[in-house]
Order: sequence, then C-alpha cells, then structure tokens
Amino acid sequence: MQRRFGMRLDGWMTPQVCVDLAITAEKCGFDSIWYAENPFGRGVLPAVAACGLATSRIDLGIGVFNPFNRHPSLIAMEMGALDELLGGRANLGLGSGVAQILAHAHLGSDKPIAAMRDTINIVRGLMKGDAVTYAGKVFSATDLRLEFAVPRPDYPIFMAAMGEQAIRLTGELADGLMISNLCTPGFTTRAIELMQAGIAKRTLTTPVTVVQYAPCVARPDRAEARIFAKDIVGKMIARSFGLEGTPQLRGWHMIGSGVAEEEFDEIAARLDGGAPGHTVVSDRILDLYAVAGNADDCLAAYERYLAAGVSEMVVTFRGPEPKTEMAYLADALRGGGLTR
Repeated sequence: MQRRFGMRLDGWMTPQVCVDLAITAEKCGFDSIWYAENPFGRGVLPAVAACGLATSRIDLGIGVFNPFNRHPSLIAMEMGALDELLGGRANLGLGSGVAQILAHAHLGSDKPIAAMRDTINIVRGLMKGDAVTYAGKVFSATDLRLEFAVPRPDYPIFMAAMGEQAIRLTGELADGLMISNLCTPGFTTRAIELMQAGIAKRTLTTPVTVVQYAPCVARPDRAEARIFAKDIVGKMIARSFGLEGTPQLRGWHMIGSGVAEEEFDEIAARLDGGAPGHTVVSDRILDLYAVAGNADDCLAAYERYLAAGVSEMVVTFRGPEPKTEMAYLADALRGGGLTR
C-alpha cells in the first residue's frame, strides 16, 4: 500500500494564508493538501487555485463539496476546469453536508444516501466525457455533457462517510473513503470492513483508498505539545458530546475507543463548566484522536493509523507556528522512512 501524508486547510483561512502554507507543505515533501469547505464559510476554490499556481507537485483536494450548495453538474464543471488549470492535481471529495446548517438555506434532502449515489454517478459520467442520461431519486440528467474535455477521464472521486450505508456506498462507487476528525483507528478498521459489502458490487477496477483526518501538534517539547493538543481535542469533544452533538454523531466518535459514553459525558460536562482540556483529556483519549507530541509520538500515531488501513494521513496543524511544526514533522517522517 502506498503511504501518503497530507495537510488539511479550511475556509477559516484566507487564500493568502493557504498559499503560504501550501508552499511550505510542498517543500516539506507532503503528498497532498485537502481543503475543508463548510457551508456558508469561505468557498475554497480561490484558495485551491491560488495554491495550485504557487506549487508544482503536491496534490490538492476538495474535502468536501456537497451537492446541495453546488449541483452535480456544477461540481463537474468547476473540478474539470480546476484539474485542467492544475495539470491533473485537483482531486474531489464529496459529502452530504451538515443537514442542520444546510437547512438555514432550505437546502438538503431527506434522502442523503440517494443524493450521494446520484451525484457520484452524474459527476463521474461527465468527467469521462459521456452524455449523461440518469434518473435518480434526488438528482437526474438528460443528455447532459461538459463542453470541454477534462484532463483525466478516470478522474478520482472520494466520499466522506461515517454511517454504515454511506460507507458501503463508498466501497461500491467511490475511489476513496474520507474519514473525519475525532474518529479512532478502530473506527477506520470497522469502516474498511463495512466497505466490503459495497466493494462486492464494485465495477471500478481500482482499490478504495482511505484518507484519515486528525488534528496535529508536533513539537520537540513533548509535554508542551500534548497539553496544547489536549485543549484542542477537548474542544472537539465538547462540541460533539455537548449541545451540538447528536446521538448518531456521538456513537460514531465512540466507535473503537473502548471508552464508555458516561466518561465522554463527564468530560464534556467538565469542559462546559470551564475546565481546560488538558486537565480533563487523558493521554489515552488524546492518542485515540490526535497526532500529538514529539517526533516519536507523532510517528507512533501515524503507524497506528497505517495499521488500521489508512492510505493517506491528513493532519491539521493547530499550533500558532504551523510552518515550524510542518518542518519538524516532515523531518521525523523522513527519518522514519514514512514519507519522501
């Protein structure tokens, strides 16, 4: 299995900041950058295009577009043109979006799995250069085609999935599975097992790759790095297990953790009461959800995800000096023989 290591950026960052970090990521030897787009935050296309023009090798991925802000035909138009601009380096991740947020604009569907099936089929056909006629439950097309040829007719499509039906659909139709933050290596192992039912129906000849997101704090000072990372993971737990979380989301985040729901509830309650994350989040929980600490800690975390079946580890540098941490982690990965 090819090992890949990447960085995640998001719409909270200006395009200018993204370009600066992308240049550093390429110099550090990273394989990819994935750009998280949240509904009604900054659209990521300007940042991706700018980063692509400022780099020459590194792959740039959208992680993810939903088909409600952008119709599948528009996704194909934009990504085909972007891939043309970047010489075949622009990859696409799709997801159904956050229903509660999309509802503010009266967007979304009560058939998210069907919407994803329709979207992948329509986008894939358009990227191949086909005239697409497709009758779906949410999206359809009649004799629809792009007016230009995209660089890669075998264009790869990744899908973000956490629920069982979505994971099986990924195995059937997508080129890669994208796994979100706050998911354990045990979640990933289970997801790969669930994909087998979809893979049995697969007509694509390429294997399904697995992209895993995780927060990262990498510093020579182990104690400092892990304290900072515990504060970050604490905030993530507070959101997912507090008022913003749903029973379904809580369940996904607990898979493979070996931690009882009551313990997460207690952590969330203490955080809500004002306790700093580093006083509440244990080392055991930190190592379930983050790449954090010194070089040895980070290499061990990367190895845990690789052992779970991850093809491409994608981290978000959460510290105030991301370029310094990127260079430190890149040196550690090279020293461990885990990246270029």
